[in-house]
Amino acid sequence: MKRFHAHVHVDDLAQSIAFYSKLFAVAPTRVEADYAKWMLEDPRVNFAISTRGAQPGLDHFGMQTDDAAELAELKARAEAADMALLDEGNTTCCYARSEKHWVTDPQGIAWEHFHTLGDIPVFNEAQQPTAAGACCSPAPAATATPKAACCGPAKSTAHKASCC
Repeated sequence: MKRFHAHVHVDDLAQSIAFYSKLFAVAPTRVEADYAKWMLEDPRVNFAISTRGAQPGLDHFGMQTDDAAELAELKARAEAADMALLDEGNTTCCYARSEKHWVTDPQGIAWEHFHTLGDIPVFNEAQQPTAAGACCSPAPAATATPKAACCGPAKSTAHKASCC
């Protein structure tokens, strides 16, 4: 079964954790200094917030799968629809190790399709901190697939400081 995913950038993590905990009537399942996540069952949603974005608001949507077969099905569907696809493969981001790929909708909203393989103690294992803070940024693709910026296709060059 798949789980809907949404990631929002916030200015004040503590204030946002308090708000969403009341809204969802449950505390987050994971809290870090720059990140919080709720794994809700009704509705099945992986809702994450972080302070890593350039500006507050929606960063991306996604679909989290329970197994590799579901992820392969989403990838095949995207390829059959001739969507530009950024395949990150096995990667780390948002305190997790995942297999993932990305597509971008006609409005420029990134959609992450991923299967979580396990938790990790850092936001991204390959990340080197910068003046703007740590960010999970895969290397840009050399082909016509969308450029990646912090866990997803770049919306613009200004998006580069944003993270999932």
